[in-house]
Order: sequence, then C-alpha cells, then structure tokens
Amino acid sequence: MHNEVSVLLPCLNEKATIGVCIGKAVKFLEDYGIDGEVLVADNGSTDGSIAIVNESPARLVNVSKGGYGAAIIGGMEAACGKYVIMCGSDDSYDMDNLMPFLEKLRDGNDLVMGNRYLGGFEKGATSLSHYWGVKGLTWTANLAHGTRLGDYHCGLRGFDREKFLKLDLKSSGMEFASEMIIRAHKEGLSICEIPTRLYRDGRDGESHLNAMSDGMRHLKLIFSLM
Repeated sequence: MHNEVSVLLPCLNEKATIGVCIGKAVKFLEDYGIDGEVLVADNGSTDGSIAIVNESPARLVNVSKGGYGAAIIGGMEAACGKYVIMCGSDDSYDMDNLMPFLEKLRDGNDLVMGNRYLGGFEKGATSLSHYWGVKGLTWTANLAHGTRLGDYHCGLRGFDREKFLKLDLKSSGMEFASEMIIRAHKEGLSICEIPTRLYRDGRDGESHLNAMSDGMRHLKLIFSLM
C-alpha cells in the first residue's frame, strides 16, 4: 500500500456531479494533510464523465462488469490505501465531513457506516417509499443476522481494505451494500455507525436505483446468507 486513504467514487454517467465530488474528496485530503488518493471506478459511462475524471487529480479505473457492487469491488481491488472511504458520485452525501470516518478507522473499527436516519435528510433527498423501504430492509437484516444497525444502505462508509478483500464479496448489484455488512459481521469484524446527512442529488438524469427490483435482491441476499 502506498497511501493511508483511498476515497472511492463509483461512477456511471455522473457528468453533472463527478467533478464536484472529486473536488470535495481532494479538499478533504488536503485540509487534513492526509496521505491519500481519489479513485474513480467507472462502470461504463458514456456521457462525458470519463473526460472530466481524466482532467482532474483523481485516478481512473475502468470496471467492465456492470453494477454498483462490481464498481466498488473493482475500485477496492485497485485502491492504494490502507483504508477506503466510499461514497456515491451524485453529490448527495456529506463529503465535507469525511474526517469522522477516518478517525473511527484509525481507532480500530473495520467498517464505519454512515447513518442517514441519525444525520437527517434534506427535504426532497429521498422518497417516502425509499425512506421506509430502507427502514424495513434494515430491520429484516438485523433480525436475520443479529446486527444492530440503523441504516444498512448508506452509500457513505469507510473500511479496512485488506480485511474486506479477504471477504471475497461477490454481489455485483445494489445488494452489495447488504452483503458487505453481513459478511463482515459473520467474520467478527468491528462495525460502527456515525450520523451523516443526505442531500438532494445534483444529477440531471434518473437515479440508478430501482426500488422494487433492488429491494427484492436485497431481501433474497439477506435470507440466502442466513
């Protein structure tokens, strides 16, 4: 490893926001004097996102296998940091407050989860169906696997890279978010949560989320890992 931290941004047609997110990640590293990198795992963008990344200080990794989970796994494998802080590229997560995630990792936690229900939601940042859907999936996963988390699906999280590479995570879609937690818990890795706020995303296109199909894939995975 060459750095302490890799800030990992999965990207799929995020032209409107990827530059902003890279800028916030770079500022985080510079403001705190952190030895780190910004890594963009692109999942087949065709909208000009790649050109923006190539003109930025970030390092680009092309991930040919489709899906959110595939992008995170590809980025994790390519990262140079001891720790990885992953965040969505739609500018909805609070990238101005990443230091608490690194502090918890430095304290020895293996997985640091953001909790949006503790940090709050900007008006319009989420739909009622998604708000309660995540609540329900989190409750189900906690009951099925003995975890005690408040937000299973927050996309802002930090983790120890080597320990998560050893978990051999497989999910290529959005259900990766659940697999990551469940397998970490099964292996006895330490998990903690910190409040983080969710804002309205800045994209000019449609969300990559499909509430019904993604929710069913999460449920299938939750029960398959019991």
